[in-house]
Amino acid sequence: MLLAYANSCNPGDAFAFFATQMRELSPNNFTFQFLLKACSKLKWLTLTTQIYLMILKLGISAFTTLMNSLLHCYVLCDRLVDARNLFDEMPQRDVVSYNSLMNGYAELGDMNSAFQLFQEVPLRSIVTWTAMVVGFSRIGNLTAASRIFEEMPDRDLVSWNAMISGYVKNGVPIEALHLFCKMQMESFKPNRATILTLLLACSSLGALDTGKWIHVFINKNGFILDPFLGSALIDMYSKCGAVEFALEVFGNLKEKNTCTWNALINGLAMNGRAEQVLDVFNQMRTDKSVGPDEVTFVGVLLACSHGGFIEEGRKHFYSTMKEYGITLMLEHYACMVDLLGRCGMLKEAEDIVKGMHIAPDMVVWRALLGGCTIHKNVELAEWVIQEMENPGSGDYVLLSNLYASAGRWGDLEKVRDIMKGKGIEKIPGWSSIQIDNMIHEFISGDKSHPRYVEICELLIEIGRKMSGDGYLAAKP
Repeated sequence: MLLAYANSCNPGDAFAFFATQMRELSPNNFTFQFLLKACSKLKWLTLTTQIYLMILKLGISAFTTLMNSLLHCYVLCDRLVDARNLFDEMPQRDVVSYNSLMNGYAELGDMNSAFQLFQEVPLRSIVTWTAMVVGFSRIGNLTAASRIFEEMPDRDLVSWNAMISGYVKNGVPIEALHLFCKMQMESFKPNRATILTLLLACSSLGALDTGKWIHVFINKNGFILDPFLGSALIDMYSKCGAVEFALEVFGNLKEKNTCTWNALINGLAMNGRAEQVLDVFNQMRTDKSVGPDEVTFVGVLLACSHGGFIEEGRKHFYSTMKEYGITLMLEHYACMVDLLGRCGMLKEAEDIVKGMHIAPDMVVWRALLGGCTIHKNVELAEWVIQEMENPGSGDYVLLSNLYASAGRWGDLEKVRDIMKGKGIEKIPGWSSIQIDNMIHEFISGDKSHPRYVEICELLIEIGRKMSGDGYLAAKP
């Protein structure tokens, strides 16, 4: 009965039952294990400590599984000092003991302590190795995570997923796809977690061919295309520019939730389908089974910005969001400032920024700066740069261009001197393209691509043909 309560949605019932039976029954190590399981769900530190005292009083601290349960509770309650003290005092430890404490250190980002403990584990399990991969990935040390992964004597699907996810979360999606290919060669079949992570990698890279292959894999292997998997597919197709495929996935979904609608609305918005966004948004409002949230209105306002729909944007920003009880976020402000800035209504955009209930972030400031650049408002641009906490290279470049267009060459030189004095360099642009299942990356100024000369010759030839058709390149 106690186990049932401990596994229930209300683990507090376990304590109530234990209290009523305490006088009639003598608790043993199993009793306290069930109670500690309930404690871990509730992260109930006070009761965990009381149970520890009872364990000591009854003299049953020699049971390793019991002490592991106690150790796990301390880790979940973020009491790493208590967990370490308990670990050091345990008469016997097993791999679970080490894994619990290692996971605690990894969660806090203390990978030095975690790795030191890892080296002491007498018999490492796959879980032990995977914990280190996850921990190093979490703090962005992919070199260490990859080294641990390669050194693993055995791997399971969780290990592969951990390393693939580590690459994606740390902005190296191309390595995630390479590792996935290696995973397939070693005959590991991806699961739902793998699929979701890979779709995210494809979205980041614009790897449409791989994304299509994953979609086919989903259909062939009986994965249930629920709203969350459907949302991931819609997002991937949208970010790869394949809007029609995204619409097809959305239309074929049997069940839709707010995430699904948001994926389509934001996907259409980022592809410039402004009018279609507003149509889909109206369908969502008519549907009634789901309601728009903060993310929905980011897409709606972004579409209004791209389409230049000033009145539509104002309506949603000032009234529709209030109708749904949605609090304005930085993203909403940025979209609205961008809309007004693009349309030349810089005074209204400035007033919105000055009236924000939260401090503007760099995205909001840059939206306003972009409007200044389009409409040559030097004075407002100077104010924006002064208000920015840490202007980047792009911000100074925009201001320089404004000075140049106004013929203020002295001010332009001052900006260049400021950039030089602060050691700010323009970050090179980059792009990627997938051809025949191979992803090619190009970085501005980089000549390392094996077909660099051939590519340059082709670009020159394209330029000649464009000139022959009457195209004149803009002068810098």
